[in-house]
Amino acid sequence: MTNQPELTTIGLTPAIYCGDQALFHVTRNVPVGDALAMASDFLFIAKALTKEAAYAKDTDYHAWAAHYLTAMSKAVVDDVAKAVTRDRDNEVANKRAEGMAEG
Repeated sequence: MTNQPELTTIGLTPAIYCGDQALFHVTRNVPVGDALAMASDFLFIAKALTKEAAYAKDTDYHAWAAHYLTAMSKAVVDDVAKAVTRDRDNEVANKRAEGMAEG
């Protein structure tokens, strides 16, 4: 069994733009499990806010809070997907290089 390093975020995914510039980015080297747990928490809160907004009047602030929480959640999930894909792509490239060296 090989000892593989823990998957972490790569920190390249922006979230929430001001004009054409990203205001926030996912932080690099956060363990994937921790990042996904935080995204899950954000989505839980966003769901509660949208449910409350559906039943109350004058709840623009609920909608905006849910909007920003879902934007941050999406950035975290996208960053994790990039980290997982990057490791898989590196593994495929290494196998391909080994095959070329042998052949």
